[in-house]
Amino acid sequence: MNPFTKSIASRLRSRRLGQFIERWDALEALVIRVYRNAVATPADDAEFAELKRWLHKHYPDWQPRLEPHWRAAMRGGQPSPDDPFVFLFAPERAEAFCGSWAHMQALPAAREALNRLILEER
Repeated sequence: MNPFTKSIASRLRSRRLGQFIERWDALEALVIRVYRNAVATPADDAEFAELKRWLHKHYPDWQPRLEPHWRAAMRGGQPSPDDPFVFLFAPERAEAFCGSWAHMQALPAAREALNRLILEER
């Protein structure tokens, strides 16, 4: 888990939000790993498919609460043009993250929105 997120989530009461954070952390790690390695392995594709399925099912529960936070976050030095969460789990395969600076720039906006939501929930 992201160290700052871990710190602020330590007193989190919502188990559902904890599960969302856990999956989001796994997706973030996968995006960074595939970007750095410039290749997506079959294991990366399988992990992404599983995470995407879970997030696609559960994100609508959190989307309205996260929206004001990602709208306030910066993405590449500009206001986020669209939902960074949806943008990050939208690709069909993990290979979309290979060399994708746009996906890397979406990660901090999503993380900032998630951290702000956690602070609200405590």
